[in-house]
Amino acid sequence: MIKKIAFLTGTRADFGKLKSLIQAIHDSTDFEYEIFATGMHLLQQYGLTVIEIEKAGFQNIERYSNYTTEATMDLTLAKTIAGFSAYVKRFKPDLIIVHGDRVEALAGAIVGSLNNILVGHIEGGELSGTVDELIRHSVSKLSHIHFVSHETAAKRLLQMGELESSIFNIGSADLDVLFSDALPNLETAKAYYDIPFENYAVVLFHSVTTAHTETAKHAGDFVQALLEDDQNYVVIYPNNDLGSSAILEAYRKFEKHQRFRLFPSLRFEYFISLLKNAAFLIGNSSAGIHEAPYLGIPTVNVGRRQENRDLQTDSIIHVNNTKAAILKGIASAKALKVKPKGTKSTKTAASGFVEALRTEAFWHIDHQKQFRDL
Repeated sequence: MIKKIAFLTGTRADFGKLKSLIQAIHDSTDFEYEIFATGMHLLQQYGLTVIEIEKAGFQNIERYSNYTTEATMDLTLAKTIAGFSAYVKRFKPDLIIVHGDRVEALAGAIVGSLNNILVGHIEGGELSGTVDELIRHSVSKLSHIHFVSHETAAKRLLQMGELESSIFNIGSADLDVLFSDALPNLETAKAYYDIPFENYAVVLFHSVTTAHTETAKHAGDFVQALLEDDQNYVVIYPNNDLGSSAILEAYRKFEKHQRFRLFPSLRFEYFISLLKNAAFLIGNSSAGIHEAPYLGIPTVNVGRRQENRDLQTDSIIHVNNTKAAILKGIASAKALKVKPKGTKSTKTAASGFVEALRTEAFWHIDHQKQFRDL
């Protein structure tokens, strides 16, 4: 019998990391799949990125808006649970795939575990920082199967009492994209988004949800630092987290300056092409901690949002949220020369993912979670 898989995606970032896995399932005749698109994908203000899912050639898309006017994580979680619960009762998947550390992933894991449906978690065992840390590890405890990117993540899951037989080290879907031969070239990416700059840096700055009352001040200092610098900047809107409206309000100051190009969202492959050729990345995004070092691009990491991640690399410059510190970090990034941290792998995460799903033992993993003592 053909197994049915439901992929849940709530942001442009997690879809970028799930895309190659979905494509591998799409290309296979062994599985049936649907995509449950929610969160930022359905928000016009953030680029209505469900369109990018359609442009990727995926047709089986269930759209569900989990937007709440209060934009607090608990209410978003509750609404997503309600919508996804109704959806799985219709689709009846054999497996739910969630990614990362967002509340949408937590909702998917809750619905799956409480409805006796296998849940597979992509990139469990990572360190997130702030409240995302709580969410990621909660998703792992609610998931039956773990697709990790490296052995350190696998060891963390073992420390959490997860069974070794439930952990599959498939590598990073991020790296599949970073070193893909199918990436658009820089000229194509710049033409697509009408970016006129020869030299530019990329901006990705998000609200810290556990300190959202400070976001307006931090965003103001961040924007003022970039205005006082002379670099061209490609600015991408933040996630729709609590406090993001203060960042968007601060970004209005960029609109009168030709050195800035603002975008609600960028297609992931185009974003990677732009990042590969950027002078540096500045902000507090995980892209500065993960993708940028692999590409040999300096990062100015602002504030504490990423403080629990693995930051031990010469390409990352850590600064606090003050204007003076940010300007000093920019000057250091401009002078920094770094080598790429990674290279193309002979085996992709997508192939490892499908390989795991094709084993009979995979589908016999116990739906009743077991805790293993060390």
